[in-house]
Amino acid sequence: MKALLISAGLLLASPVFAQNVDLGKSQLVFTMKQMGVPVSGSFKKFAAKVSFDPAKAEQGSADISIDMNSISLPTADANAEARKKDWFNTAQFAQARFVSSSIKPLGGNRYQVSGKLTLKGITRELSAPFTATAQGKAVSIDGSLPISRLAFRIGEGSWSDTGTVADTVDLRFRLVVANP
Repeated sequence: MKALLISAGLLLASPVFAQNVDLGKSQLVFTMKQMGVPVSGSFKKFAAKVSFDPAKAEQGSADISIDMNSISLPTADANAEARKKDWFNTAQFAQARFVSSSIKPLGGNRYQVSGKLTLKGITRELSAPFTATAQGKAVSIDGSLPISRLAFRIGEGSWSDTGTVADTVDLRFRLVVANP
């Protein structure tokens, strides 16, 4: 299966609490459709610098970098295809990055993060809702974001046909942050 992608969003794993992101418990996963069939994948390596206090959400920030070579799809062939020029072009664009510009409280444990996602050399403004849930001494930040792969030139050439691979990729993120 030569499918794949995510923009980010991927890259995006978004906002978060304190500063100590537990990467072992955190994840960036995505689902896209190839010929109408859902295909799931993930990014296995990413780094996150975050600052978030729910009482001062507006002062929060997030800076997430994703190793695009860490893409994981159902087959080795799909992983190899995803790294090629028509898809993520990881030889030239090895990293994607999301940098927040604002975090707004929506009420309860719900928030909205906005910022810029840079993927395959293209930067776009994105916004995603998320929840912040206490888990003992940690906080789980969970959210999702539909991303247009074509807006980031993911799947160029014959792969730009949305009848083969749908344009919308659903990115889901979980960031587990330990309170200091």
